[in-house]
Order: sequence, then structure tokens, then C-alpha cells
Amino acid sequence: MNDRVNSDITTSRKILRTRRLALLGTVAALGAAVLAAAPGALPFGITSFAAPAQAAETAATPPGFGDLVAKVKPAVISVRVRIDQSNDKSAMLQQNRMDSDEDSPLDQFSRQFGFRFPGGMNGMPRQRRQMITGEGSGFFISADGYAVTNNHVVDHAESVQVTMDDGTTYTAKVVGTDPKTDLALIKVEGKKDFPFVKFSDQKPRIGDWVVAVGNPFGLGGTVTAGIVSASGRDIGNGPYDDFIQIDAPINKGNSGGPAFDMSGNVIGVNTAIFSPSGGSVGIGFDIPATTAKLVVAQLKDKGAVTRGWLGVQVQPVTPDIADSLGLKEARGAIVDNPQPASPAAKAGIEAGDVITAVNGTAVKDSRDLARTIATLAPGSSVKLDVFHKGESKTVTLALGELPNERQAQGKAYDGKVPPGAGTPRLGLGLAPAGDVQGAGREGVVVTEVDPEGPAAQRGIQTGDVILNVGGKAVSNVAEVRSELAQAKSSGKRSVLLQVRSADATRFVAVPLA
Repeated sequence: MNDRVNSDITTSRKILRTRRLALLGTVAALGAAVLAAAPGALPFGITSFAAPAQAAETAATPPGFGDLVAKVKPAVISVRVRIDQSNDKSAMLQQNRMDSDEDSPLDQFSRQFGFRFPGGMNGMPRQRRQMITGEGSGFFISADGYAVTNNHVVDHAESVQVTMDDGTTYTAKVVGTDPKTDLALIKVEGKKDFPFVKFSDQKPRIGDWVVAVGNPFGLGGTVTAGIVSASGRDIGNGPYDDFIQIDAPINKGNSGGPAFDMSGNVIGVNTAIFSPSGGSVGIGFDIPATTAKLVVAQLKDKGAVTRGWLGVQVQPVTPDIADSLGLKEARGAIVDNPQPASPAAKAGIEAGDVITAVNGTAVKDSRDLARTIATLAPGSSVKLDVFHKGESKTVTLALGELPNERQAQGKAYDGKVPPGAGTPRLGLGLAPAGDVQGAGREGVVVTEVDPEGPAAQRGIQTGDVILNVGGKAVSNVAEVRSELAQAKSSGKRSVLLQVRSADATRFVAVPLA
């Protein structure tokens, strides 16, 4: 009986395997029939199901960029400069640094980005190292020959030549530069009918298409495409950093070239890349069109850029700082130190004040404040919302003009400090500044730092000078202890210290242990 059952099971399995193979063979044959069928044939109605899918696939395929490129490419130029290094030691140092491979990835930014040195500079005879050639990109913004490029492309240039898409070459002059935003305006004389492009009036959205055109590695007229990856990027290049990040491949020589939206308007000026290898890894940075328009307009009218000036050193408001001041949100810019005779000082703004709005517009952080003030004209009247000693008030003042060069104030303390009484809540040893040579007469000097204490974790170091605690000026250890005790009895979880370190002051919120 069992043998018969086993035999029946075996037979059934063979039949199932045969049927399965037959079904698979039918599907294969069906597929072959579809492939072999004439375009108009509809075997088993399969083509009728595939047609809508194919149509959907075709509709989802993005259009090409050919029409856009044909429209904008004639306005994009290659910029070639000659630099006499023998007359400018700073240029020599700069260009040698650009040839170096020792910089960090973030150091391979703007000033290294736009130049190409065939063969390199190392080992060249002295007489052949006097003149070097740099190449970048640019674009016309008017029919009469005004063009935009990067400041670092034309910086120290003895001569500037531009080459158009059709190969025509012209001599250009530098109208003006703005190192703070890395923008420059150049001018080609002699024609009134240059092809040109316009800046976009709208901020691009994250994910929008972007097309970059430029002169990478001297290969003029190169087009690449990608998307807008991010906005508002701070790359440590300066106080006005507000870069657009794109993933369209850009390389050395693309500096100063335009990035276009799908309407053919310039959304940004290529200026920097993040590159561990020196080539494109899909992280590029553009100066926004909104910034470029303001800067270029001033360069055209005056040959230079003037900016509004408050005269304060500021830093972001962290959650700890907000808590120590009694602010509901960690927003705004806290004033480290108003400069003497500055517009802010004349208006009564003090160290420890938090600027929360400019002309009614909320200030996010210190960078936002710097960018906002920089867009306003010197002499213009502004209203600042200020959080001052626990209360909000409005201050009206007239902006000054941002100086071209700022002199550092104060001197670094480099002497040995005698031990002082400890403050166990902060993990610090302190001594009156007047007792320590070179520390000045205000505040208390940090003589010892417990590496495990809360102050050390906030970056306070030996030699720093604490000027005030919780908004009150201190001159000895007893005053520090008193202010710490008052802050703790008020229920605060941290205390705000104003600290002078080397030639700058800053606020530090230290947790109360």
C-alpha cells in the first residue's frame, strides 16, 4: 500500500513539474510571439496594456536642455588673465598655495578654484615664473559689454582677455571688485550688441533644475546640468556667506560662470567647490543672484561696494544663552562688544544686548544680521528691536559705512598667572585682572581650568579674562561668586559670561553645576 502511495506521489510530482515547465514554456513562447509580432499586431491584447505604460514613461522623461543652451551659451565667456608675480608678493604666496596639495577640502575653495597652471609652478626657472596665466569664466549682463566674473579670477591681473563662444577674443578692463562676496565686474569696449543674460528675480527652490556653463580646465563652452541641492550655505568664506549649493558638475575654470534656471535666467555665480580630490564631487556653491545684482549695480555705478555698518561684534544666540538671558527662543544676535564711537555705541547698545529684528524683520542669527545690515546704504535710518537686561525695546539709529579695513583691538595675554581662589561651580581658578601684568584692569583672569569642569567644556581657557557674569561687571572673585549664587537662586540653569580672549570678546553660557 505504501509503495503504491509513494508511486502515486512521485507520478503527481512529475506531472506538476511537467505542467510547470509547460506553463513557463507558454510564457516564453508568448513573449517570443510578442517580440516577433508586427508593430500593428496585438497578440493576446498585450500591446494594448503596454502602450499606456510607454506613454507614461515618455511623459516622465525630462526634456533636453538643447533649446536653453542655444539661448544662453553665446553670452558666456572664458576669462583669461596674466599675473605678474614679481611685482606682488601676496599674489606669489597665493598662487603657490593654490598649487599646494596640503590644504583641507574646505580650503580648496574660491581662491584656488578658478585657475589652471599647465605643468605647475614647482621647479620652473625663476625667469619663467614671473608671469603666470589664469583662466576662469564669466557672462555678459548687458549689450554694451559689461560682464560678471569672480574677484579671485581677476585679482592681481595685469591684463584680462575674454573669449566668446564663437572664438572671438576681446581685451577687457576691470571696472570694480568686491572681495567680500568674490564678485567682479569687467567691461569690453567697442561693441554695443553683445549677447547677454539676466539675473533671476526669484529664489530657486530646492530640487529645481540648474544648468552651468563655463570654462572648466580651459575647455570653453562646457555645459553641465543638475539640481539645486540646498540654499543658505555657510562655508566659512566670510560674514555674508549665503551660498546656493548645486550638484551640476563644476571644476577649476568654472569660477565666475553662470548657473541658469530653466527660463534662461542666472540664479547664481559659480564660485567654489568642496573637493577632497580637486575635481567635482557634486558639491558646488554659487553666489545667489539677489546678492550679485546688488553688488554689480554698485560696482557699475561707483567701482566699489559700500555697506551699512553698526559697529558691533556679534555671535549667535544658543539655547544656553537664551536660557541664561530669559529669552523664549534661541534667535537673534547677541552683542559681544560695541566698538567705541560706532553707530551702535552712540545709540546705547551694550554688550549682552540681543538684536532680535531689523526694521520689523526678525533676525535669525548673527550671519543674518550681518547680511541684512550690509544690504542697507550707509546713512540710512534703521529700527532695531533689542532685548536689553530682560526687557524689549526699540532703538533707532543711522548706519555708518563699513570700513575697508578693521584694526584689531586689545592684546593677547602671554604671561604666567599666579594661582587664585577657585570657583568650584565653574571649575575655574581666578584672579583680579589688575593683579596680572598684561591682562588690563577690567575683569578677572582665568588662572586654572578644570578639564572636567563645565567652563572647560564651553571652551574657556587659561589666560581668558571674564569681564562680567550674568550681565554684571566683575573685578574680583567675590563678585563672581555673588553673581553665580544669584543666578542659581533665580532658578537659572546656566550663567552668561562675557569673556575676552586674545583680541576679541564673546559670550559664553556655562551650566551651573
